[in-house]
Amino acid sequence: MYREILEDLGLSPNEAKVYLGLLELGPASVPDISLKIGVHKRNIYDLIPKLLKKGLIYQISDPKGNLFAPVEPSKLSDLIWEQETKLNSILPALNQEFNRINTAEEVFIYKGIEGFKNYLRDILEVGEDVYFIGAKGGWFDPELQTFIKKFLKQAEEKKIRYRHIFDAEVKTLAPELLKTLGRPYRFFPPRYSTNGAIDIFGDHVVTFSGLTLKNITDDITLIVMVNKELANCYRTWFRFMWDQCAAVST
Repeated sequence: MYREILEDLGLSPNEAKVYLGLLELGPASVPDISLKIGVHKRNIYDLIPKLLKKGLIYQISDPKGNLFAPVEPSKLSDLIWEQETKLNSILPALNQEFNRINTAEEVFIYKGIEGFKNYLRDILEVGEDVYFIGAKGGWFDPELQTFIKKFLKQAEEKKIRYRHIFDAEVKTLAPELLKTLGRPYRFFPPRYSTNGAIDIFGDHVVTFSGLTLKNITDDITLIVMVNKELANCYRTWFRFMWDQCAAVST
């Protein structure tokens, strides 16, 4: 598991093996490292300069030959910072290119957990209030928790507000959602619960299928329509549903 995470941070498989091997060995020679991790000495000699450059190991002079030791694991967080810094340096140009080809009206589809994250990023990008029809707390799927904490913080900084019309079962089976997301919210009567939902923000209308309470299925589909007039229509229909749900909400 450790090696896979290090690879996600940008280390090659063998670089990750060397670093983890040194965490177990402590200061060690190339032959000792080779024996520990099962990688040929020649390959390790090629990896040493790369790991030194990344600041993940350091060299110790010894009368019997050079030894190498790992830096403390907290140094690994610098890799994330460096990657983020590099990304931030090109984001303005990338956004300019995206906006150049992005049309005012479009329809596209997001799929799965990663598609769901893209929808959340769109909310932050648009930066306007969000209206939810048939909400079920999909944001609180266990697979999304690390992502959603950052999302909620950024949404708060942008002063994005939410208006939820929840499915009825949220009130009794997931009341913690109400505390986290806060008012205003209302509820559909029980007979109107579904596995779908609609969200409206800015010029975006997002239609979902494959939702259950606090859960997003692997094959969830999000149909995103970007059209100012259509979004305004949906907000009008939302207000009608909101008014009709007033009597059943608390």
